[in-house]
Amino acid sequence: MERHLTVARTARYQQLGDLSAATKHVWFVCHGYGQLAAYFVRHFAFLTEADPHTVVIAPEGLSRFYLSGNGGRVGASWMTRDDRLYEIEDHVNFLNQLAEKVLDECLPDVQVTVLGFSQGTATVSRWLAQAWFRPSHLVLWAGGFPEDIEATAVNRLLQGLQLTVVVGTEDEYISPEKAALQEQQLQQFGGSPTLITFAGKHELNRTVLEQIAGVE
Repeated sequence: MERHLTVARTARYQQLGDLSAATKHVWFVCHGYGQLAAYFVRHFAFLTEADPHTVVIAPEGLSRFYLSGNGGRVGASWMTRDDRLYEIEDHVNFLNQLAEKVLDECLPDVQVTVLGFSQGTATVSRWLAQAWFRPSHLVLWAGGFPEDIEATAVNRLLQGLQLTVVVGTEDEYISPEKAALQEQQLQQFGGSPTLITFAGKHELNRTVLEQIAGVE
């Protein structure tokens, strides 16, 4: 008979910028499947360079693995289909603890942007549906809102929330039709998403990030 035991473990995250009472904007950015936070966070370095009052937090998925064979490059994952409910619970608890640690060092009016990329979109969506705080802006990049979240929790999260959906025109995983369907589903949940497309594949885009962040 399969059983489960809750244990303490060490989670890893990356931070750009220094947290203080002077911090005005915090970004939580969650990577996609097979990525590591140390590399993913580099895409957001320009935010802290442009504004010393901005801090970027990049948590890393709790499961790491070799990307090819038994050695070489390592990647991380938020969850798989195996034992998925416990993996979801673990990463939601991790992200809630991390947010509490980070936001405790800021003033209550700090602006919070949460961005999920690819697999990270499902991660941040499930997290925020159970989070103890409400972000100022949610960005779902190259991924959709999962359908397994309770509708009332989704409506509560999305009502009045600034919501941006980003997808590349050549994304090999998300067709324009699928992106339009995702936008429609978010609207049905009570969201008012802004859809941004760019000429590119399943990847981040510096110009679009600057547009979202309002960096000139």
